[in-house]
Amino acid sequence: MSIYWISLFLAGLCEMGWAVGLKIADLPNLKFTGIVIAVLSMSLSGFLLWYSLKEIPIGTAYAIWTSIGAVGTFVIGVLIFGDPNIPLRWLGIACILLGVVLLKISS
Repeated sequence: MSIYWISLFLAGLCEMGWAVGLKIADLPNLKFTGIVIAVLSMSLSGFLLWYSLKEIPIGTAYAIWTSIGAVGTFVIGVLIFGDPNIPLRWLGIACILLGVVLLKISS
C-alpha cells in the first residue's frame, strides 16, 4: 500500500472527525470543543485528500474519501449516539461499500 492510499484512508477517518465534532458541539458544555474538533478534522482531511490526489484518480479518491466518512460516521452514530439500527440502513451501507470496492478494483 502506497503512502497515497494511506493518506486517503487517514483523510477518510478525519472526514468522520468533523461530523462527530459537530455532533459533540450539540452536547451541553462541549460546543467549543466540538467545533475545534470539527475544524481541525476538516482541515486535516482536506490536506490529506489533496496529497492523495497526486497518485490516485480524483473520482476514485473522492468516492473512497466520502465513503469512509459516511460509513464510519453511520457506525459511530449507531453505536455511540443511538441512531436507528435497522437492517435496511445497514443494506444501504453495504451498497456504498460495494460501490467503493468496485471503483478500487477497476482503477
